[in-house]
Amino acid sequence: MPYDARMRAAIGATRAALAGLGLGPADPRFLEHGEHEPAPGAPLLLVACSGGRDSMALAAVARIVCAAWGFGCGAVVVDHGLQDGSDAVAQAAADRCRTLGLAPVAVRRVQVAGDAGQGVEAAAREARYAALAHEAARLGAAAVLLAHTRDDQAETVLLGLLRSGGLDAVAGMPPRAVHHGVVFLRPLLDLTRQDTTGICRSLGLDWWDDPTNGPDAAADDGPLPRDYPLRSRVRHDLVPFLADFAGTDVTRRLAEGARLAQRDRDCLDALADAAGERAVALAAEPAGGPSGLLRPGDLAAIDARSLQAEHPAIRTRVIARALAAAGIASNARQVAAIDRLVADWHGQGGVALPGGHSANRQKHVIHVCQDGAHANR
Repeated sequence: MPYDARMRAAIGATRAALAGLGLGPADPRFLEHGEHEPAPGAPLLLVACSGGRDSMALAAVARIVCAAWGFGCGAVVVDHGLQDGSDAVAQAAADRCRTLGLAPVAVRRVQVAGDAGQGVEAAAREARYAALAHEAARLGAAAVLLAHTRDDQAETVLLGLLRSGGLDAVAGMPPRAVHHGVVFLRPLLDLTRQDTTGICRSLGLDWWDDPTNGPDAAADDGPLPRDYPLRSRVRHDLVPFLADFAGTDVTRRLAEGARLAQRDRDCLDALADAAGERAVALAAEPAGGPSGLLRPGDLAAIDARSLQAEHPAIRTRVIARALAAAGIASNARQVAAIDRLVADWHGQGGVALPGGHSANRQKHVIHVCQDGAHANR
């Protein structure tokens, strides 16, 4: 069937995302038009599908691309169990994916429990990624495809600004990321929610609208109540207001800004990687990093002399990564306090960290471990 401009754009973007991962037609015959059965050992791609318009459009597009290139194409539907009837919604999404020809299609139910340090939305996101990665690893998938659009990117940037998340937050979502050892691709970041809606309509696909997203309308219907998720209120209230205020397509502008910020972030990350190799030793990776830093009981050790000459943007990245690699959640205030142990040490005490951990400087080394495990405290 002939495809309209939206479909062609989505197909091209999905092909480009796969090609960027080094995936392409394994046989010249797959360059011919038509569908091709996957050969034994052909790559398998999984679509993360919620049943919404974005993920249903991606499921249809991914199926077309994979069938043309001789790849397998399946789907994973994650049921967060946060709304009444969520199991029926998940099953309906899985059925629609099967009707499109995706296989295998799995439904995973996850437990979501936010606490004082992590809201329900963040907990749901982590549970979702863990479930998707588990299925991808179990099935040997080459990657998981996520249906985030340019609208989602703009909303993510605004949320980052509201939360004062710094460069990493305003850089938004990268087109490629690794979670739990699995590659995740976002091929639709240059398409809009209007595009995915148009794709679904042109293909006659049904979709499910999450009621927590609010009405599918502009902000002149009145603001959403405050008990709606912040992302939903940004989508329904803030984005239309900014578009009207600026008289321009703010989603495009914010997405373009995120792309530039990602470039800067990638540069800082590369510099931080190099600095971390020189300055950080991890108990979980005793063969890596500088030797002689770790003491019994340490989860991580940081060579302050090696790190103190670095720019603060590099130092704080190295510290945050060291804590994360040691399995310790941290916030910007705690990272800044450890940075003072590196660059402005005058004998001050240690830094308390979550889970009964702390960071203490002894001579030129900062030792990160459980309270009570520090030598010569």
